[in-house]
Amino acid sequence: MNVMTMNSGELEKLAVELTELPNETEWVEFKVDNINPLQIGRAISALSNGAALHEKEWAYIVFGVEDATHKIAGTIFRPRLAKKGNEELESWLVRKLDPSIHFQVFEFPYQGNHLVIFEIPPAIDRPIRFDNEAYIRIGSYTEPLKDYPEKEKRIWNNPRHRTFEHEAACSKVIPNKVLTLLDFPSYFELTKQPLPNSRDAILEKLEQDGLIVTERGGLYIITNLGAILFAKDLREFDSLRRNAVRVIEYAGEDRTQPVREQEGHKGYASGFSGLIESTATARGGGMAASLEGIVEVVND
Repeated sequence: MNVMTMNSGELEKLAVELTELPNETEWVEFKVDNINPLQIGRAISALSNGAALHEKEWAYIVFGVEDATHKIAGTIFRPRLAKKGNEELESWLVRKLDPSIHFQVFEFPYQGNHLVIFEIPPAIDRPIRFDNEAYIRIGSYTEPLKDYPEKEKRIWNNPRHRTFEHEAACSKVIPNKVLTLLDFPSYFELTKQPLPNSRDAILEKLEQDGLIVTERGGLYIITNLGAILFAKDLREFDSLRRNAVRVIEYAGEDRTQPVREQEGHKGYASGFSGLIESTATARGGGMAASLEGIVEVVND
């Protein structure tokens, strides 16, 4: 999965959005200088599980913000310098989490203060455990998930985060980059919709069909569905590189004599007809020529 790092402006916008929440939630926690490694690990587990329960794309721990007032206070916490024993803190946390998840840590100045944000993905198909125990936030407390069997059951049975189509092919994408990566004119042509006049209207339509998902900070996730159907180039998406379509033409009526193979790098919906036409052209005929003999369309 491609993950695009947020710049300072995007981090500041994210900080504003999170601090404007009326209360801490099951997927957002605020701290100032409470940097106990065990508590951080339990919080990551609890917030990841809470994000799955509430179908959030991310969970967050924000250091440098008072939990009661959401006032910016700054923090002395420097996670990349912190250690647990002789091990770097981030490495220790990753090792203790099961299944392993790719959380990100951002450190940045804001209003003259130092802030730290842990950005945590949701649990996908089972609860996230820390040091062999899964946690959940109940009010302002972090509790063992096993004490709340109904919540645990909902995480195990959450279908949204288990489907390939809803998973992220690329995250933290700025709006203009979405329109660079996706062949949105093909989407509107194939769905027989008029092309909107504004960027925001285009993005809104793409989101309605699950091709993209809004993230905090004015950013977007491009879903596997969006990329695999309408990518301008699947090689831009690390997790989908091997899903490119190949057209293999064989001599005769069996698959023992391949004579031509062509790989397409566009999304399936936007690129299929062009790939077939290109294969036919290479063969020296029109579209109908590509249907003589056996033509196999495969992906990896």
